Amino acid sequence: QVRVEESGGGLVTAGESLTLSCKVFGLDFQDVPLGWFRQAPGKEREGISCISVSGGATYYKDSVSGRFTISRDNAKGTLYLQMMNLKPEDTAMYYCAADRNLLCQDFISRPVAGGVDFSYWGQGTQVTVSS
Repeated sequence: QVRVEESGGGLVTAGESLTLSCKVFGLDFQDVPLGWFRQAPGKEREGISCISVSGGATYYKDSVSGRFTISRDNAKGTLYLQMMNLKPEDTAMYYCAADRNLLCQDFISRPVAGGVDFSYWGQGTQVTVSS
């Protein structure tokens, strides 16, 4: 059974940084593209970043490009999202997505849905940025 666990969220002030982590169990981690998506109250889920199996290719939504960095440690089975210069509009629940058939370019280009765009995701971790 696949289990996805996100962690690292919190309450910060605008301009500060946070690093999110995601561990995936029950899946061949090193063979699966991974992504981060977020959902703010009243808004659609949006894919914000994605990374290839090897980590050699990374993708970012325009709104986070230059501020967020996605990375993965296949040996530890962990995905990361380093978030810098956080803004109040980054406030959302953040989720990790995993799927062997995850299409990174599509993932960051439009609203995403679990069960359609990806098969596995966790309970999320809340990020709140105060102004």
